[in-house]
Amino acid sequence: MIKRAIISVSDKSKLEDLIKALEKYSVEIISSGGTANRIREIGYEKLVEVSKYTGYPESPDGLVKTLHPKIHGGLLLDRNNSEHMVWMEENGIKPIDLVVCNLYPFEAVISKGADLEMACHNIDIGGPTMMRSAAKAGLLYDSVCIVTSKNQYPELIRELEQNKGEITTELRRKYALEAFKRTRDYEKTIVSFLEEKL
Repeated sequence: MIKRAIISVSDKSKLEDLIKALEKYSVEIISSGGTANRIREIGYEKLVEVSKYTGYPESPDGLVKTLHPKIHGGLLLDRNNSEHMVWMEENGIKPIDLVVCNLYPFEAVISKGADLEMACHNIDIGGPTMMRSAAKAGLLYDSVCIVTSKNQYPELIRELEQNKGEITTELRRKYALEAFKRTRDYEKTIVSFLEEKL
């Protein structure tokens, strides 16, 4: 059963359908910034700010939010390993079962002729890191599901409805692969842009 999710999306369209689906299972959502504001607008109450959860304030310009052991420990540590679980308990780390994350719109920004500075402002750091942590845990431990596109929301919602809030191993693995493809393509676009500009 999905108990806890972290949601951090640049593209907030279609988010309402997903939030309504998660509400049926009383999923605790960790979020920040504009995503948290959008979730509040939808009317979801079981929401915890990243800064409150981690105990660290969000940095200026939102540059450092999710890069924290309480986030990545909740994704990467093995819930079937007693040593891992003791460490999580000692450090106030809660398991995170679902990550919903899409990236800063680097591709869209450079397609409009952005200069180097503007392009660099739109290189996402925390997003790809969370995607990779969640995908690795999904493959290794079958414990986390990573959703990287709003186009996956309908399939995920159907999955939750059909399995009473559970996500199958098959879907976790499918989405893990898609996450690694997404980070690969994102990095390739950044490299190609920089090769032209530098």
